[in-house]
Amino acid sequence: MSRHPSATAAENRILMLIGSGRARSRRELAESLGLSPSTISQHVQALITRELVSEGPAGASSGGRRPRELRLIGGTGYIGAIDLGGGHARLGIVRRGGGVVGTGELPVDLRSGAEAVLADVGRALRTLFDSLGLDGSLAGAGIALPGPVDVRNRTVESPSRMPGWTDRDLGALLEQTLDVPAVVENDANAMGLGEHFARSPRARHSVTVKAGTAIGSGVVVDGQVYRGAGGAAGDITHTRVAAAAETPCSCGNLGCLETVASGAGLVRLLREKGYDASGTADVLRLVRDADPIATTLTRTAGRHLGEVLCAVVNFFNPGAVYLGGALSTLEPYVSAIRSQIYEGAHPLMTRDLVIEPSVLGADANIVGVARLVEEALLRDTVA
Repeated sequence: MSRHPSATAAENRILMLIGSGRARSRRELAESLGLSPSTISQHVQALITRELVSEGPAGASSGGRRPRELRLIGGTGYIGAIDLGGGHARLGIVRRGGGVVGTGELPVDLRSGAEAVLADVGRALRTLFDSLGLDGSLAGAGIALPGPVDVRNRTVESPSRMPGWTDRDLGALLEQTLDVPAVVENDANAMGLGEHFARSPRARHSVTVKAGTAIGSGVVVDGQVYRGAGGAAGDITHTRVAAAAETPCSCGNLGCLETVASGAGLVRLLREKGYDASGTADVLRLVRDADPIATTLTRTAGRHLGEVLCAVVNFFNPGAVYLGGALSTLEPYVSAIRSQIYEGAHPLMTRDLVIEPSVLGADANIVGVARLVEEALLRDTVA
């Protein structure tokens, strides 16, 4: 006969699931832990009695009893989160067990090297936290990086846009500046976690695409980031596509999706047409101004991405595809992706498929990173 965890172990696990946001109701706790609803209710009531957990008003019902949202009580700590991009960093302060309380941005130059960049963003994050005058301390921090990440060693692997960053313990560098525990994650994975848990009810499995200067995707399976054997699952940007022909890619290969479907790819295509475009912001401006050539190129870029996502949907059969990043704010791009998936994927794969834009916008990576930091802190506490 299988044995349930002891009461203490189960309650610790419940606290971790609630604190990290992976479970927000008794039903979600029962599904995550494989325990009966009555057993979960006993443990939750014990935590409520000990004033460790509170239960909010009843929410919307998806069938059956209306769920009540569970939250930790008494958490005054905060988490610092950094979303590092190619030319700027977005900073966020997140209340433990709560939401984003403050954000900021600063320009960065990745060519300056890991030590200089992380010292700058770490100091800026501390300044942001101090400026908010919050009633607590910074408990942990995390950073999302625009490249493949080894989360165990906290390093970035083969970063085509981050020369000199390989083999640096980036978590340690951030800890030196902030003096708190730090985690490191890929930006698309962070966005995937943020978007996955922002929905209610949630899909069991989801794919989140970040379409900006480059293209990435985060795969979430049963609430966990799926990383693959080498930690690079979801790196669709370097998939070969026929439309790219022999166009050189930043990775050193030829004909990658990035060259024809990303912001950087669209900038190149616009410059070939005689436009004075220097970055993804120029693409956004031209399309929003209904420039016919820019709009056509952007719609075609969406079809190329949709073609690759067809294969992802057919193979993985996710319940949802979420579209984030700057290009996902452009209607021609998103419409082309949608139509390509619905036309090209098998009807069984798209029958219940949800394709939605980001609901967190620029904060998606911040929320996802904070979730990972919260889990690491809670895991250490439980252990």
